[in-house]
Amino acid sequence: MALWLFTLLLFLIAQPAPSLAIIHDYNDALHKSILFFEGQRSGKLPPDQRLTWRRDSALNDGSTAGVDLTGGYYDAGDNIKFGFPMAFTTTLMAWSIIDFGKAMGPHVSEARKAVRWATDYLLKATSVQDVVYVQVGDAFRDHSCWERPEDMDTPRTVYKVDRNHPGSDVAAETAAALAAASIVFRSSDPAYSQLLLSRAVKVFEFADKYRGQYSASLPNVVCPFYCDVSGYQDELLWGAAWLHKASRQRQYREYIKKNEVILGASENVNEFGWENKHAGINVLISKEVLMGKDEYFESFRANADNFICTLLPGISNHPQIQYSPGGLLFKIGGSNMQHVTSLSFLLLAYSNYLSHANGHVQCGTSAASPAQLRRVAKRQVDYILGENPLGLSYMVGYGSHYPKRIHHRGSSIPSKAAHPAHIGCKEGAGYYMSPNANPNVLIGAVVGGPSNISDAFPDARPIFQQSEPTTYINAPLMGLLGYFSAHPNPNEWSDD
Repeated sequence: MALWLFTLLLFLIAQPAPSLAIIHDYNDALHKSILFFEGQRSGKLPPDQRLTWRRDSALNDGSTAGVDLTGGYYDAGDNIKFGFPMAFTTTLMAWSIIDFGKAMGPHVSEARKAVRWATDYLLKATSVQDVVYVQVGDAFRDHSCWERPEDMDTPRTVYKVDRNHPGSDVAAETAAALAAASIVFRSSDPAYSQLLLSRAVKVFEFADKYRGQYSASLPNVVCPFYCDVSGYQDELLWGAAWLHKASRQRQYREYIKKNEVILGASENVNEFGWENKHAGINVLISKEVLMGKDEYFESFRANADNFICTLLPGISNHPQIQYSPGGLLFKIGGSNMQHVTSLSFLLLAYSNYLSHANGHVQCGTSAASPAQLRRVAKRQVDYILGENPLGLSYMVGYGSHYPKRIHHRGSSIPSKAAHPAHIGCKEGAGYYMSPNANPNVLIGAVVGGPSNISDAFPDARPIFQQSEPTTYINAPLMGLLGYFSAHPNPNEWSDD
C-alpha cells in the first residue's frame, strides 16, 4: 500500500506544465468520444466492433422475466444496465446530432450507430404496454465484485415500473430519448424513426397517466445509485418538449403551457443531468422563441437567460457554481465532469440559438454575446483535453498524458484474449488494487475529474468519484466536439 500511495503522490506533484499554446485536435477527440461507447456495449457485439478487447456479454438478460433485454450500455465502470441514465445518455447523444451533426462530418454515421445501440435496447425495454424495464442486474451484488462483463456471475435480476409501481421520471426520460432519436433517423431511416416516435407517444402516455417516482416504487433497487430526488415533474415537461419537437403536434405544446407552473418549469435550478432536467427544458424550448416560431413560450426564454447567467465567470455569483484556479467549472459532489459537459453543452446550444436570432443574454447590467457563451464552453472542453494545470487530458487515449488507472472493470482486468480463463467475483480484487496501468485502453472515456477546486487529480482506481467514466459524461461532449471540430477558432466567430 505504501508503494500505491507513493505512486499517487508522484503523479500529483510531478506533472509536466501545460503548453502555453495548445492546438487541440477536436476531430480526433470527437472520434474517440464516440468510440468509447463501443467499450460500454452489452450483448452480442457486431462484426465491426473496434474495441476488440471487449467480447459478448449478458446474452441472457431479460430471460428471467420472459423478455429480451439484451443489448444497451453499461452506464459506467460496472456491469449494470441502469435505464434512467441510459435514457438520458440517449437523449443527449440525439440532441448532439440534431444540433451539431452537420459539423461532425463523417463521424455523424458513427454517432448515429451509438444512438441506435441504445434505442434498440429502449424499444425492447418498452415492448410491453404500460411497462418500462428500468434495470438489469443486482447493483449491490455487482458492486461487491470486480469482474469483466464477459465473466459476470452475479444475478441479472430484471426490474420494472408499471401501473401499480409507477416511474414517471424514468418513463418520461425514455419517451424523451425515443422522441429525440426519431429526429436523428428521420432522413436516414424513416421507418425506424416512425417506430421510435410512435413508441415515445405510448411511453409518455404511461408516464403521465400513472404518476410517481421510480425511486419510490423501487427504493431498495435504484437507490443509492440513481435515485431521483428532484421528483418526476421535470421529466414530464422534458418528455413533452421532445415529443413536441419530434411530432409538432399541438397537444404537446398545450401540455407544456398548461403544466408550466404545476410542473415547476420556472424553478431556478442551475443543474442539468440525468436527475434534473429543468435547465435543459428551458434551453430546448427557448429555441422556439428565438427562432421566431412561438412567442407562446417566452417565459421559458426568460428562465433560460437566468440560468445561463449563473454559469458565466465574472458575472455569476451563484453559490453552487465555482471555477477552479485552472478554469474548470465546478459543482460540489462526485463525478464533476458530468456537470462540466452537460452545462457546457447547454451554453453552446443556447449560444447558437441566440446567434441565429441576433440576440444576447442580459445578466443584470451586463450583456453576454453568443460568442462569450461559446468561449466559456470551449474553455471547458479545452480543459478536458489537457489545457489545465496538470497538463493532463481527462479523455483516455487523447494525447500522450491521460488517466491510466480508471475505475472500470473491463478496462482494468486482462481481456479474454489475454486471459481466457474465467476470473470470478473476488478474483479481480488484485487488479482493482494494482498500481499498474489498466491493460485495456478504453479509448475516449472521460473520467469524473477533479473533485475539488484545487485542480488535483489522483489517478487512482479506488477513487471512483474522480476516476470512473460514464456514458452521460460523453454524450453531451459529442455535440461540443462536433461543433468545435468545425469551428475551432474563436477569432472567426462573427457574433461577439
